[in-house]
Amino acid sequence: MTIEEMLDREAIRLLMATYTINGDRGRIDGLVDAFADDGILEFSGEQSRGRSAIAQRLGTPDRPRDPQHSFTRHNLTSSLVELAGETATGRTYFQVMTDIGLDHHGHYADRFERTGAGWRIAHRQVRIDWQSPDSLYPPFPKR
Repeated sequence: MTIEEMLDREAIRLLMATYTINGDRGRIDGLVDAFADDGILEFSGEQSRGRSAIAQRLGTPDRPRDPQHSFTRHNLTSSLVELAGETATGRTYFQVMTDIGLDHHGHYADRFERTGAGWRIAHRQVRIDWQSPDSLYPPFPKR
C-alpha cells in the first residue's frame, strides 16, 4: 500500500465520521457536506439526489419524534474500502443505540468520488438488517 492510498483511506474514514457525527447531532448541513453535489442517499426504498434534496428529506421527519427518544448514536464497526483511482467503493457495518439500547443495525453500501473539495459520497445505500421490536424509529421496510 502506498502513502497516497493510506491518505485516501484516512480521508474516507474522516468523511464517514463526519456524516455519522453530524447526523447524530442533528447537524444536517454538516452531514450533507459529506456528499458530492449530485450525490444520492438511498434508504427505505427512496432515493434523494443532490445536497438540497438530501437535506430536505433528513430535515423533515415523517412523524413527530417519540418523547422517549432523547439521543441517537450510530457506531461504525467493520469497514472495507476498495480504491480505484478517483473513485472507491465501500461497505461499512453500523449499530444504532438509542434510549432503549441497541435500536437497529445494518450496513452502508457506498460509492465515493474524489472531488475538488476532497473525497465525497457519490451514492450511499442504507440497508437495515435488523430492528428491535421496541425501536424508537418507525418500522423500516423489510428487504
